[in-house]
Amino acid sequence: MSKQVDVVVIGAGAAGLMCAAQAGKRGRRVLVVDHAKKPGRKILISGGGRCNFTNYDVSASHYLCRNPHFVKSALSQYTNWDFISMVSQYGIAFEERDHGQLFCLDSAKEIVNLLLKECDLPNIEQRYQVDIQAIEKTEAGFRLQTGQGTIECQSLVVATGGLSMPKLGATPFGYQIAEQFGLPIIPTRAALVPFTLHKEEKEQFAELSGIAVPAVLSAENGTSFKEALLFTHRGLSGPAVLQLSSYWQPGEKVTVNLVPDEDIGEMLNRSCAKHPNQSVKNTLAKVLPKRLVEVLIERGELVDKPLKQLHGKEMTALVETLTHWQILPNGTEGYRTAEVTQGGVDTDTISSKTMACKSVPGLFFVGEVMDVTGWLGGYNFQWCWSSGWVAGQWV
Repeated sequence: MSKQVDVVVIGAGAAGLMCAAQAGKRGRRVLVVDHAKKPGRKILISGGGRCNFTNYDVSASHYLCRNPHFVKSALSQYTNWDFISMVSQYGIAFEERDHGQLFCLDSAKEIVNLLLKECDLPNIEQRYQVDIQAIEKTEAGFRLQTGQGTIECQSLVVATGGLSMPKLGATPFGYQIAEQFGLPIIPTRAALVPFTLHKEEKEQFAELSGIAVPAVLSAENGTSFKEALLFTHRGLSGPAVLQLSSYWQPGEKVTVNLVPDEDIGEMLNRSCAKHPNQSVKNTLAKVLPKRLVEVLIERGELVDKPLKQLHGKEMTALVETLTHWQILPNGTEGYRTAEVTQGGVDTDTISSKTMACKSVPGLFFVGEVMDVTGWLGGYNFQWCWSSGWVAGQWV
C-alpha cells in the first residue's frame, strides 16, 4: 500500500503530537507514525502520573546545550504561558508545586487527551505499531518503506525522543536517521537520573533508604542545587541529585551541605553553652535524622563525644563535614530510570527559528532527540511544546 501526504511525523510523543496539530491547522495533510501501540506513553508516567507539563519560570538558563543560545527562539515563539493558556482552555485543573512547577491535579491522561483533541482534524492521521524499515530522500521529499507499505511526503519530522526509559520503547532510531543524512550526534548519556554508590558506601547507607533531607549539592564545576536529597537502597536520589546528574562527570566527587538552613557552628556553640554534657550525636539529631548521624559516626566522618570535650579543631572539622560532606558516586542508574537523555542531534545543524535541518531540505527535528536537556521541573516538556509548535509552522 502506497500513501502520499504532506508531512510525516515520526513519534507520537509530546513534541510530535504538538507539531502534527500545528501543521494540521495550517491545512497540511499529516501522518503521525509510531512503533508503540499508543501515543504519549512517557507523558502518562511523568510526574508520578500527574505530568509536570511546564513551569511558571522558563528561560534559556534552564537548558543544557552545546549552543546555549539555540533554545531562545523557540521558547520565545511559543512560551510556557501559551501552553498554560491551552491547558486552561481545555479546562484542565492544575497546581503549582515548588519552584513554579505545574502539575495536573487529576491525571497526565488529560495532557495526552488535549494533544489528541488538537490532532482531531480530518487531515491528520495517526498510525501505530508501524515498523519503518528504510528512509530515502527523493526530489519531492522523502520515501519511507514500512511494514505496512510505502509512504511519501514533502516534510519529515523526527520526534523520536531519546534513550531514557527503554521499557517505554525508547530507541536510538532518531539518531540513526540523523547519521544517515550526515548530521553529527553529540555523545548521549542518561540525565536527571539517580546516583549509584560503590559497594562499601552502598552497604553503609542501605539502612537509610527512604530518608530524605534538605541539602545543597554541588558538582566539581561549581553548579549547585538546593533540593531534597533522598537515600535509596541503590544510592542517592531526590530532586537535588537528579538536577546535579546533568552536570556531574564520572569520577568526580559530589559536595553536600547537609544543613543548608542552619548556621551549624553557631548551633553547636549554643548547645555547648546550654548542654555541655550532651553528645554530638544527640545534638545533631535535632537537625538531621538520627540514623544518618549514626552512619556518619560509624564511617569515622564525625566524632561522638560530649560537646564540652570538643576542641577547636574538632569543632571546625565537624562543621566542615556537615557543610562540605563529600561522596564519590559509582555512576548513575543509567537510561533505565533516567528522565531524559543528554546530548543528541547537534543543534548547529538545525535552524533555531524553524527546527529545519540546514543541509537537508524538508527534514525537521523536534523535542528530546536534539542536544537540548532541560532541568527537572517541566522544562523538558516545555521544550517539546515550543520546538514542536515552531516546526509545525514550517513543515
